[in-house]
Amino acid sequence: MELQKDDEQFLLSDKYKAFLKHDAPVEFLEGTTYAGKTTVGILKFMLKVSESPKKIHILSGLDLGTIEKNIINKDLGIVDVFGPLVEYNANGKGEHSLPHVLYHTAQGDKIIYVLGYDNKTRWKKALGGQYGCLYIDEINIADMEYVREASMRCDYLLATLNPDDPNLPVYKEYINHSRPLPEYKNDAPQEINNMLNEEPKPGWVHWFFSFIHNAGLTEEKKQQIILNVPKGTKLYKNKIQGLRGRATGLIFPNFSRKNNVRSIDWLKKRMSDKKDPLKFVHFSCGVDTAYSQESPDTISFIYQGITDKGQLIILDEEVYNNANLEIPLAPSDIPPRLIAFLERNRNKLGFARDVFIDNADQATITELKKYKRQHSSVYNFLNAYKKVERIDRIHLQLGWLNVNEIKVEADYIVLDHCVNHIGELESYSWKEDKYEPEDRNDHTINASQYGFIPFKTKIGVGG
Repeated sequence: MELQKDDEQFLLSDKYKAFLKHDAPVEFLEGTTYAGKTTVGILKFMLKVSESPKKIHILSGLDLGTIEKNIINKDLGIVDVFGPLVEYNANGKGEHSLPHVLYHTAQGDKIIYVLGYDNKTRWKKALGGQYGCLYIDEINIADMEYVREASMRCDYLLATLNPDDPNLPVYKEYINHSRPLPEYKNDAPQEINNMLNEEPKPGWVHWFFSFIHNAGLTEEKKQQIILNVPKGTKLYKNKIQGLRGRATGLIFPNFSRKNNVRSIDWLKKRMSDKKDPLKFVHFSCGVDTAYSQESPDTISFIYQGITDKGQLIILDEEVYNNANLEIPLAPSDIPPRLIAFLERNRNKLGFARDVFIDNADQATITELKKYKRQHSSVYNFLNAYKKVERIDRIHLQLGWLNVNEIKVEADYIVLDHCVNHIGELESYSWKEDKYEPEDRNDHTINASQYGFIPFKTKIGVGG
């Protein structure tokens, strides 16, 4: 099949050539802006359509206008590249009343429905059978009902995305089940590879593309793009560095895995340093509870330590969500689980005698005190001290998370197995209409705050 564009205009890097040749049932293209994901992704999609034995296929994006502008009619878009091989019928034609691309191939004419996932009535009308190839542009912002319905009906799925809020369900349900090819694993930031942690599905491939893979992007244009995005912003993190994280409204925009996340091996090494060993001077535990089966609210335990360097280190977490449990937890179920959590960490790390529980949950506190009377316990179960306002707690954490030329190591460190706490730090956000945090993505954060409030004067003091 001949393309309308010649090789000089359609430049491909070696990695994109490998992508075009690779055969997989599901492929996700994630990466920076201006990486060429959409341009080359659409090329492969069209090639897969031409090879498919099925006649009907789907091209989808945010809405019809966006698809027309960014995929069908743009330079190096479908009409530009495939020329007389395609006809775009924006209002439908003949027996196909939906917008579609008529694609003339060696295997016969193919129909590619063009669907905006913003229009549920239209896409529900289209999704009535099995299809050959499915393309989802910017799957990170797509309607999840559409993603689920459409992906189960196709033979081949290709989706593009810019890095986004890692707590979006599309990551857990789809993208994080894919894996990079071994030869390209180091192309992606380690933070993203670490997030590809759901059970791998056979043949599902994660491709990470950045500026360096776009052979048609000049160095001058690349530098212009980078300079136009302010450093340190979440937009810079998503679009330029290719890192996941909610783009706007974050409460902790200065949290980064590079500066604030460490491994247990790092901790052991620091504690065994013969010249200047790290020592813990306080341990504490915070508990936040929410028993609803109708929400993503969690029951959260956070175990933390304060060092002689004035660092607060989140050492362990345990999280339950009643919405995910066949038999939901009640306040009476918490004491044995919490005691086991405390004992495990006491044996490994140190003794956190005082445990601070959300004082809005007197039922759990009552059960813990009853458990202590009946079984005896060395732990004190205390009401969390909330006279330090939530905004003030946030301001404290913002300062401790920060690093600069003088303070090269943060005072707020999270061990990397505490994935729920890391996820909340990356997504906890302000309300759009007031200077007040949203009531979500904050349960391990609340637990951490309950644990550190009594010791706040010991943190960030530099030893």
